[in-house]
Amino acid sequence: MQPADEKRDLADASDPVISYVHAQLGHRLRQYYSEVVTVDVGSRLAAVLDRLSAALNAAEACGQVPDAFKDDLIALVPRLRRYALSLTFDGAEADDLVQFTLLKAWEHRERYEPGTRLVAWLFTILRNGFINGRRKRRLEIADPDGLHAATVSEPAAQDHALGLKEVQAAIDRLEPAYREALLLVAIDGLPYEAAAAVIGCPAGTVKSRVSRARDRLLRDLGEA
Repeated sequence: MQPADEKRDLADASDPVISYVHAQLGHRLRQYYSEVVTVDVGSRLAAVLDRLSAALNAAEACGQVPDAFKDDLIALVPRLRRYALSLTFDGAEADDLVQFTLLKAWEHRERYEPGTRLVAWLFTILRNGFINGRRKRRLEIADPDGLHAATVSEPAAQDHALGLKEVQAAIDRLEPAYREALLLVAIDGLPYEAAAAVIGCPAGTVKSRVSRARDRLLRDLGEA
C-alpha cells in the first residue's frame, strides 16, 4: 500500500494546473534564496577562503586531496552561506558557520570519500556546528526588522518586489524543520536520502516535511 503522501504526489504530477503552481513556487523560492551571495572583500570569511585556497593548492599538488576537491569546495561556498542564513537568520553568524565548516572540511579532508556528495558532507558539518553552537548559547535569533531577508536575498526587480516579499513572509512562518527540509530538497536539489543524512532522520520524514512545507506555502500564497 502506498503512503498517502506518495499517492498525493502522483496525483499532483498528473494535474497540469497543480504542476504549474509547484513549478512557479519553485521559481519564486529560488528568487528568494538567491544562490549567489557575494563574499565581501576584506571580510573574515574572505580571508579564510584565501588561506584555505592556498592550503588546498599545496595539498592538491602533493596529491593529498582528491582531484577537483579544492574547486568543488570553494564553489559550494555560496550554497553553504545560503543554508547557514536559512538556519541562523543572521549574516555574521552565518559567515562564522561557513568558516567553521570550511576549516572542519580541511581538518578532516581525509574522511571525504570521492564519488560521494560533497555538498551533503559539508551541509552535515555546518548543521552540526549550528546545533552545537545553539546548545551552548541557548537562545533563539528573531528577525523583527527583516534583516534575514536583507542578507539572504538579492535586491529584487520592482515588478517582482511584492511577490518576493510575500514569499519571504510565508517561508519565515514555516516551522524550522519544514523550512530546512524544503531548502535542502527544493532549492539545493538534494535527493530525499541525502537530505535525510544531513538532517539525521528517515527519508520518509524529509519527504513528509517537504510536502507539508509546500502545501503550507501554497495555501499561504493563495495558490492552493
